[in-house]
This record gives sequence, C-alpha cells and structure tokens, in this order.
Amino acid sequence: MMEIFFETKDVFQLKDLEKIAPKEKGITSMSVKEILQSLVDDGMVDTDRIGTSNYFWAFPSKALHARKRKLEELESQLAESSQKKEGLEKSIEKSKIGREDTADRAALLKELAALRQKKEQLKTEIDKYRECDPDVVEEMRQTNQVAKEAANRWTDNIFSIKSWAKRKFGFEESKIDKGFGIPEDLDYID
Repeated sequence: MMEIFFETKDVFQLKDLEKIAPKEKGITSMSVKEILQSLVDDGMVDTDRIGTSNYFWAFPSKALHARKRKLEELESQLAESSQKKEGLEKSIEKSKIGREDTADRAALLKELAALRQKKEQLKTEIDKYRECDPDVVEEMRQTNQVAKEAANRWTDNIFSIKSWAKRKFGFEESKIDKGFGIPEDLDYID
C-alpha cells in the first residue's frame, strides 16, 4: 500500500485506492479501507477532510524524516543508558571499597547474624507477654468502655422505640418483643 503512495507521489481518495490497490499490488478491495486506517493510525499516511471528501497521501521524504527522528531518539536513549550504566558501575566499585573479604569482616558478619537472630527471639518473647503490658491493658479497658457505652445506647434506643410503638399502636410489650425478636431479658450492661 505504501508503495502506491511512494511511486505516484499523489493524493488519493478512498474510492481511488480501492480501484488501484487490487490492480497494481494485489490487495483485496475489501481490506483496503482497514489497511489504510491502520496506516493512518500509525502515522505513516496523512489524511485530511476537504469538503465532504477524505484525502490520503504519503511522501517518501516524510518517511525518511520519521526514520531519522526515530534513529536520533534511539541514539539519545542509548547514550543515556550508557551514562547510567557507567554511573552504576562506578557506584558498585565505590561500594566494594572497604568490603573486601577478610577474617575480621567474616567474624563481624557472623556476629551481626547472631545478634539479628537474638533480636527476633526477644521480639517473640515480648509478644508473648504483650497481654500483660500496662499500655495494652489500658487500651483494652478503653475499648471495652466504648463498646459498653454503645451497647447501652442501642438498648436505650430499643426501649424508646418499644415505648413509642406501645403508645402509637397500642401493642403489648410481649408482642413487640416477639415480633422483632427482642429477648425478654434485654437490659442495660452495668
């Protein structure tokens, strides 16, 4: 399809391309529109609407410029990547200074591993006794107090609705309890 544009260096309408493509390049006329649309989407063919017609064109110089831009872009990415690689290699070399494998370093690494293991053991031991921690106990007391207040508030709301229903509709309290599944021993929490 691109060869049609490059060889003729002309501007075409879709119906012209549907006639020319099957004859010259063996492209089926049914697929010309799809191929052309994909070329337009990829930026390889330009299109413009003039009046009621759509015109399509592509010139070899545009393709050359696009390739040059792409090449320049890739070269700049390569240069950036090379600089980044050099910087990383330098930082690796800097990091290796002072980290040579010596007997002292091996002993220190072994001691560090032992201390980390001991730290984990102490953490698990602290977690065992967490329930006895005064801060945790106080937090649990406060949480329990909030939950108790919320339960009493809802109990009060239930009693208010029951008394309203008794006044409004004249129901007996036992029927209200039974109808709404309210237990008979419902009361405030002390």
